[in-house]
Amino acid sequence: MNLEYFIAKRLVTAKDNKSSISAPIIKIAISAIAIGMIMMIVSVATGIGLQQKIREKVSAFNGHILISNFDTNEYDATLTPISIRQDFYPKFSSVPDVEHIQGVASKAGIIRTENAFEGIVYKGVGRDYKWDNIKEYLISGKLPDFSGSLNEEIVISQYLAKRLNFKVGDSFNTFFMKDGQNKMPNSRRFEIVGIFNSGFQEFDATYIIGDIRHIQRINKWTAEQVGGFEIFVKDFDQIEQIGEAVYKHIGSTLNSKTIVEKYSYIFEWLKLFDFNIVVILVVMIIVATINMVVALLVLILERTQMIGILKAIGANNWSVRKVFLYNATYLIFRGLFWGNLIGIGFLLAQQYFGVIKLNPENYYVNEAPVYINIVYILLLNLLTVGVCFVVLLIPSYIITKISPVKAIRFD
Repeated sequence: MNLEYFIAKRLVTAKDNKSSISAPIIKIAISAIAIGMIMMIVSVATGIGLQQKIREKVSAFNGHILISNFDTNEYDATLTPISIRQDFYPKFSSVPDVEHIQGVASKAGIIRTENAFEGIVYKGVGRDYKWDNIKEYLISGKLPDFSGSLNEEIVISQYLAKRLNFKVGDSFNTFFMKDGQNKMPNSRRFEIVGIFNSGFQEFDATYIIGDIRHIQRINKWTAEQVGGFEIFVKDFDQIEQIGEAVYKHIGSTLNSKTIVEKYSYIFEWLKLFDFNIVVILVVMIIVATINMVVALLVLILERTQMIGILKAIGANNWSVRKVFLYNATYLIFRGLFWGNLIGIGFLLAQQYFGVIKLNPENYYVNEAPVYINIVYILLLNLLTVGVCFVVLLIPSYIITKISPVKAIRFD
């Protein structure tokens, strides 16, 4: 029998323990650990979830790596075409970490209705376009089919549809300016077959997606010319290394840029979440350990006479310390149980019901996304237990200073 564990268990289950001086302090310590665990689980899950969601939205409209011509164009519109007769297209076999590559082109235009007009960027895509990334954000209608002959089907954002009073099935005229002055603009009539809402207003307020062959005709390109290429990688965490490898294999006449470089202001902002998460973890663990130290000290002082008796009958200092460490460990696991239960329950509620809403203009999402990973949760629990246990060794050292003679006489 483990004598120290047996004594600790009797102390925990003792009836007089509930009415003792230490009872409210113990409750505060358990509550502190539970609240700390809730905060840590929620901060990690929402922080990582927001990073991943925003990253997915940016890559859905741009790919992970963009290949284009060297030019001074700072706008989304494509100026100079690129031939699709490249060694890396349609399969980028020289860089195995590349998952998919697609040819795209874009052109600025104006949607004109009887009552309003909006400036847009028409993104032309072809048969190789990866629609899986957009499909998630489709709220009505369907995705266009460009596998056959040239058609006028497009998808438009809910943001633009509301501003222009459009719905699925409507048709509208779009005007594209020609190069050179005093030339009549090109006009194209498109039909809305789908409406999407990514929650990323920078893209929703800009893009409509349609057949790339319209841009090829307007710009007088051949069927083998595109504006650029979008690349999707298998592991986004390695995007910098893959981006360098891609740059080395596309030739000296082309340029490549990762979305981290193109949208550096977004990804720099996302990095701040890592710092915020670390700060929250440190603060919560410090608060939890301080409360546990106070609770253990109170338990020791309250059981001074028992400590003296145990020492008098032959128990060594470490054996007595183990009794109180077992007791403190029970309190820690009790707090962790409630913290995990409430924290995970909140994450599941947010994941399925979207309880917490966010302003997409500030956070690029409509509701707080969560990332539930059992490994992260287990690591947070192990970190809390480990830090608390190590710190609790310090106050338990007081037991070695308690004299059996004085402790037994203490009343």
